[in-house]
Amino acid sequence: MNRKAGFEPVVDAHTRLLILGSLPGDASLRAGQYYGHPQNAFWRLIGGVIGSDLVVLPYEERLAALNRAGVGLWDVIASAERPGSLDAAIRQPEAADLCGLVQGLPELRAVAFNGAKAAKLGRAALGETPGLALIDLPSSSPAHARPLADKAAGWAQLANHIG
Repeated sequence: MNRKAGFEPVVDAHTRLLILGSLPGDASLRAGQYYGHPQNAFWRLIGGVIGSDLVVLPYEERLAALNRAGVGLWDVIASAERPGSLDAAIRQPEAADLCGLVQGLPELRAVAFNGAKAAKLGRAALGETPGLALIDLPSSSPAHARPLADKAAGWAQLANHIG
């Protein structure tokens, strides 16, 4: 079975909110882009939070818009064995260095976990970090069939951490 590796973090010294997924799915890995599956609601959800229609922008402009809003991206798993794209199929995960990244972000105020797998692994890795809000989000993945409005209501709380 192939070992799949995630992407580098998309952050800078002004990142105030870090959104962590589990591990990019096959469509994202093929595209070389975070949340590259066209059915994934991530760009619609975070666009609603920052007040920008990110879906219509090219990928690099999406990342620049997140950067301007103080939002960073990464994953809790650096690499793992996984047939397909489902989190439930992840085997032998290698953890990303979340603590190292968080320590290098002086303006970071919140870490949000995109989905249950990211929340479980990310919370275990970070533990209790004084001054850092940890937020569990409904997954943006199309595999989690909740109405977009329900997901958006959960994601709306992120607006408190980017201004």
